[in-house]
Amino acid sequence: QALQERGCRSEEQFREVLREIEAEVQRRKQLIHQSVERRAIISKCYKPKHPEVYTLQDSFLAPEFLEIERFCTSPGADLQGLLSYLESFSDKRIYRLPVFTEEFCQAFVDELENFEQSDMPKGRPNTMNNYGVLLNELGMDEPFLTPLRERLGPITALLYPELGGACLDSHKAFVVKYSLHQDLDLSSHYDNAEVTLNVSLGKEFTEGNLYFGDFNQDPSPVPKYIEVEHVCGRGLLHRGGQIHGALPIASGERWNLVVWLRASAVRNRLCPMCGREPELVEAEGFGDGFTEPPGQEEEPPPTVSVCAL
Repeated sequence: QALQERGCRSEEQFREVLREIEAEVQRRKQLIHQSVERRAIISKCYKPKHPEVYTLQDSFLAPEFLEIERFCTSPGADLQGLLSYLESFSDKRIYRLPVFTEEFCQAFVDELENFEQSDMPKGRPNTMNNYGVLLNELGMDEPFLTPLRERLGPITALLYPELGGACLDSHKAFVVKYSLHQDLDLSSHYDNAEVTLNVSLGKEFTEGNLYFGDFNQDPSPVPKYIEVEHVCGRGLLHRGGQIHGALPIASGERWNLVVWLRASAVRNRLCPMCGREPELVEAEGFGDGFTEPPGQEEEPPPTVSVCAL
């Protein structure tokens, strides 16, 4: 029925679509193995220009982020108190907060450009972004991204309790790049994540605002949306199921760090992409954030009534 609704009528059309689907399934099954091979080559052969940026340090974080972190880990921290530190957009639970210093952003982008110009093998973030870097292949997961995810935990616990904000236990992180002769924009979509962090890293650019539509609906078209400008060093937190995209860039070059934050306690019960109970296969690394507890089911994550808050 789904294929018929998309124009399939003849048996040959059905067979052709099924061949394409099978080819895509096989391609995706190979992605993780290809990524492991690339990471091994990069680890052995690539010489970083700024090795210090590979390990998260307090000096990389904006003073305001450290202040927010202190509040969220203090006794009596609550949602209303946290919201006084953040910039909110409409009623869509999209929040902007300072994350990195400008100095770190400049050094990080310089390192990424150095990698892009090298002859190292490169995987791309996803099927929609053709330019950018998978940060796990650069070896940044454990020393940089895991600590960042853990430090975001007290913040997301207050903002998104029903999405497992207090138990985000894995991630996928990548940097996307937009410029005039490469990717210009990004069509509407939602993320394979419970919560997404999107941080503007620079460089100089005009236009290219992010836009946000409804939550967890058909991503195309987006009849009503709000626009949010990029601010260097500042990040946007939003629900992974929030429909969003990027408008075309008009000049310059834009780099963004995107971290898909995942809670296995939530997604083990319901895949955020297909809406069904997941059927799991073995995978290396985080395996898209799904886990299979040995011999017993996990306890459901704690939930809080947002209306009560």
